Amino acid sequence: MRTVTEISKSIQNSFCIAVARLRRYTRATMAANAHFRYEELANFIAGLIENGTLLAGSRVPSLREISLQRRVSLSTALQAYRQLEDRGVLEARPQSGYYVAPAAVTSLEAPAKSRPPAKAATIALAGVVARLLEHGADPKLVPLGCAVPSAKLLAAGRLDRFLARAARRKGTTYNTYTVPRGEVRLRREIARRALRWGQALAPDDIVITCGCTEALTIALNVVAQPGDTIAVESPTYFGLLHTMEILGLKAFELPTDATHGIDLDALGDACRNRSIKACLLSSGFSNPLGYTMADERKLAVLRLLGRYDVPLIEDDIYGDIHFDRTRPRPFMALDPNADVLYCSSFSKTVAPGYRIGWLASTRHMQRILEKKSAFSLCSPALPQVALADFLSSGGYDHHLRRLRREFNENIQYMTRAIEKHFPPGTRVSRPAGGFVLWLELASPVDTRELFDAALEKGICFAPGDVFSASKRYRNCLRLSCGHAWGPAIENALRVLGTLARKMSTT
Repeated sequence: MRTVTEISKSIQNSFCIAVARLRRYTRATMAANAHFRYEELANFIAGLIENGTLLAGSRVPSLREISLQRRVSLSTALQAYRQLEDRGVLEARPQSGYYVAPAAVTSLEAPAKSRPPAKAATIALAGVVARLLEHGADPKLVPLGCAVPSAKLLAAGRLDRFLARAARRKGTTYNTYTVPRGEVRLRREIARRALRWGQALAPDDIVITCGCTEALTIALNVVAQPGDTIAVESPTYFGLLHTMEILGLKAFELPTDATHGIDLDALGDACRNRSIKACLLSSGFSNPLGYTMADERKLAVLRLLGRYDVPLIEDDIYGDIHFDRTRPRPFMALDPNADVLYCSSFSKTVAPGYRIGWLASTRHMQRILEKKSAFSLCSPALPQVALADFLSSGGYDHHLRRLRREFNENIQYMTRAIEKHFPPGTRVSRPAGGFVLWLELASPVDTRELFDAALEKGICFAPGDVFSASKRYRNCLRLSCGHAWGPAIENALRVLGTLARKMSTT
């Protein structure tokens, strides 16, 4: 018989063996469970992307946030994110976190390359533009018409606080005329920002204007006279065409691709024939197509215009609203010796009501100052001081990051809704910045008739014919994505798509 000691040792050995087996089983189970957990988390995140909760370019919850929300360890969350990164679903950005990787948000084709007539056109849009602006300002209509961002998305509140502070401290000092160039501190802040993308400007190269509209008006007055022809993109912003009409200028519409921009051969022909006095192009994101030209194509434009001594008026009002990591470089930054008049403003990013824009030139400053003095003498001082304080505080860059994310998400939501509700054959632009979409509908939809029908339903958009001097694009329309996505806008797109479908079958 075994002694008590032997029995005790045998039991102890059996217990140790059982414990070892249990530990091995537990480790295996935990490993399998951990594998399951990070796979489960990865599938959860992928599902949020597939159903549109997380959009391309948007930031996903941080590792700490998702680990707390889903009750997993940080290592499990990291494994899940790395797996999604390997699958191309997420992308890691240094010191910023994980973002949904860029992806096509629609299967709809991009608008076809435009084919305007190869001759100058007299512009007659004043009455149509006035009516559109009136409807665009009507608060009772769903705001898909004018490209004016929602006040809720802008930085007007913080800017107003700077304005109030400046008024309290030096209101009397600033209740006067400034020099025609404008407040020097604001010009200095603009010049400092321009250095970031290689645009070397001195404060004296800049004139503060009443929005970008005055900047463009002055620039056109400097380089052209009534009866002259200006080369423009086609389609192009109706406000620009309206300005040209009032100045007595004609438009030479250049064939334009929704991805690559203007047709360089057509521009070359116009220059060789001496049929244009100047060229006016978007350098950031065109309105309404939303494209930006590659640097190589911009340089080709500058070389071509330089060969025939044709000045370029550059509209860069949407340049700061870029969805990629880097801002598009303006024409002026690519060749500081080129004959370029650079126009921009803060109306699309900070506060439209402040009406602060600017015009920069190293070649035409004396004539610019003469025109500015004649048109408006100077711009209001106090708003300029407030904006200079806002820019110097560093708040603008933080605001821009949020604004870009909002506009990018709005565009993606609206693109999905267009694909869902609009008639077969609809084409839609793919802007890499800004906040407008250009739609090309299959014939026989007439967007002027669609516009009238939409107004009766409480919806405003911009019909395509106002974007052309030759009255083209009757089957196209522009939608503003400047207001936060919500039920009202979603329903408006459904109604608009239904109306378009009915017209396409009649």
